[in-house]
Amino acid sequence: MAGRLDGKVALITGAARGQGRSHAVRLAAEGADVIAVDICRQIDTVAYPLATTGDLADTASEVEALDRRIVTAEADVRDADAVAAAVADGVEKLGGVDIVLANAGIGMVRQDVAAPAAFREVLDVNLVGVWNTVHAAAPIMIEQGRGGSIVLTGSTMALIGRGGSGNAGADGYVASKHAIVGLTRTWANWLARHNIRVNSVHPTGVSTPMIHNQAIQEMLASLPADGPDMTNLLDVPLIAAEDVSAAVAWLVSDEARYVTGVALPVDAGMTVK
Repeated sequence: MAGRLDGKVALITGAARGQGRSHAVRLAAEGADVIAVDICRQIDTVAYPLATTGDLADTASEVEALDRRIVTAEADVRDADAVAAAVADGVEKLGGVDIVLANAGIGMVRQDVAAPAAFREVLDVNLVGVWNTVHAAAPIMIEQGRGGSIVLTGSTMALIGRGGSGNAGADGYVASKHAIVGLTRTWANWLARHNIRVNSVHPTGVSTPMIHNQAIQEMLASLPADGPDMTNLLDVPLIAAEDVSAAVAWLVSDEARYVTGVALPVDAGMTVK
């Protein structure tokens, strides 16, 4: 039985673990080949362990087990030249790029990082990194002339007024994810004439290493009891990465061929509470 994405090539950043790995495996199961990019080293300002070279190799193994091709690259999305080189290499080896999932991002910054630096660090990864990724891939997609689909990873924090606490890192996270909505809309206008759709997906808390770490748990424990309600409407504390991947797989498929410029919540009702 043919997959919905047979013959497609998907570029995925932050692909070594978490949502990125889940997206890679789901799209491969649908028939896509994958260009998988991740930094695979620690950013000193981040308060929890980031992915490793071994994690990216595990993603490659899972994709290959589905009989799909994968090209991996260790690149920092903040480095436009490194991202462009990774994309060019993957395109040469796999024959193009049809899908872009700009997924790489960071959450909790160390508490001892000075406020301006913490704010800027999150913006550089979560926003500038997304810009670098799309601007590396979009010109190739335009030149190919075969259309395509781009999905940016946002957050429920992009759609509500909760999440900031005066903490510079948290403010940077909320600001960067709000900006994702703006890029989704403006890029949808930019790329529509090339039949390239641009959407964003906005999960509530997802059960990944970005959440399951000591720094996040200590931060959550420190929140005041009368602080903002960060729970979901449906009776689930965290959703699975696969829940987000299901939405992404639909957005990049022909079943969503007339869906563009949309900020899609996958949030167990959090944003309507």
